[in-house]
Amino acid sequence: MTATSEAGASVTQITPYGLGVTVTLPYAAALARVQDALAAEGFGVLTEIDVAATFRKKLGVERLPYVILGACNPPLAHRALAAEPELGTLLPCNVVVYRAAGATHISAIDAERMLSLVENEKLAPVAAQVRAKLAAVVERAAR
Repeated sequence: MTATSEAGASVTQITPYGLGVTVTLPYAAALARVQDALAAEGFGVLTEIDVAATFRKKLGVERLPYVILGACNPPLAHRALAAEPELGTLLPCNVVVYRAAGATHISAIDAERMLSLVENEKLAPVAAQVRAKLAAVVERAAR
């Protein structure tokens, strides 16, 4: 479950694989804050998928705004790929911003959970750093 907040938001484990928060911010403001927070934590956005626009174009289906940002922190990705070359199948780290039930939702992958699938002890410190940085992104964007 997520916490609703405008300031000092508490990031929670919203699913077994994700961290998130629900905010009262307008969607566009939340998306801009997430992008700024990613940059502040050293992440670049490699991909930006506008799910609503894609569904409209490909399926003729209307839905509320939903964007998936594929984020990468190059120094941490470099360390992770050095320890596990096949890890690229799990990258980049996804962060989502979407509207549902009258609120804006911000969530990010829990990198520790995701990288636990790999069963490589060398990844644990990197996964912990990525998780902390993505939690900071979600929290900063919610303030």
